[in-house]
Amino acid sequence: MPSTVTSRRRQLGNELRHARVAAGMTQQEVAELLGCGQGKINKIESGAVAVKMADLKRMLDAFGVSKAEADIMTELARSSASQRGQWTGYRSAVPHWFRTFTDLEPAAAEILSWHGERIPGPLQSEHYMLKQFSEARATDVTALVRNRLERKQIFDLKKPPYYRFILGEGALRRMPGGPNPSVALDQVQHLLELEKRYPRTFIHVLPFDAKIPYVPNDFTIMRFSDATKDFVFVEHAAGGIYIDDETDFELFVDAWDRLRGPALERNETVDFLQQMVERFRAELEF
Repeated sequence: MPSTVTSRRRQLGNELRHARVAAGMTQQEVAELLGCGQGKINKIESGAVAVKMADLKRMLDAFGVSKAEADIMTELARSSASQRGQWTGYRSAVPHWFRTFTDLEPAAAEILSWHGERIPGPLQSEHYMLKQFSEARATDVTALVRNRLERKQIFDLKKPPYYRFILGEGALRRMPGGPNPSVALDQVQHLLELEKRYPRTFIHVLPFDAKIPYVPNDFTIMRFSDATKDFVFVEHAAGGIYIDDETDFELFVDAWDRLRGPALERNETVDFLQQMVERFRAELEF
């Protein structure tokens, strides 16, 4: 599985957290050792910031880790610090709160994504993208589209993650800017092409008539095969949050399972989308 600077940084943070807990130290005690605030230690352990080599050595000495463990963590710190960040040029159009997500996306083993009212970025057709960005009055549509197209390259990796999407029927009917059979037709045809072309990409539609008490807000679950900690990403109006608490994580897995049960199977989804294609074509001809 591909490794990114962010995934290595998160892996190092997880290792440091385990070592600190095993040593019986609190984040505040480590902060006092390094002469910084507790918030910085929390950011190091979450992978939000890099750790200086001198600080890492002091932490490892205080935790009393073995030489083998220290060597692994030192190499993780060195490899994550030796590469420049990728967020320059048109990539800088991605908001800060979403960069960890896009960095870790290609490193995941499995991704479970639920969207009730909109098409998520990796599944968007170019027509849908352009309409969405123009309706949002984006200042740099070209940079945003290039970013999104680059993100879609995840499907073409030699060994891409298993990417499983559940889309509410509303996501297929609510087009950017209002009803637009042309955009909707292009988008649905694009989904059919993705489903056909990429065997590790699974698309399931949750129809309006599905027997379900309610639908939750959009969320995405990321699972990893290495030491990177699994997490859930929840986007909101002011940004996004990353949740890796094990109890909370399992609640989202349960929520996913409750959606997946009544959602259409892959072959049923293909039939459903093909029916939508015919409907949107008829609207265009009318």
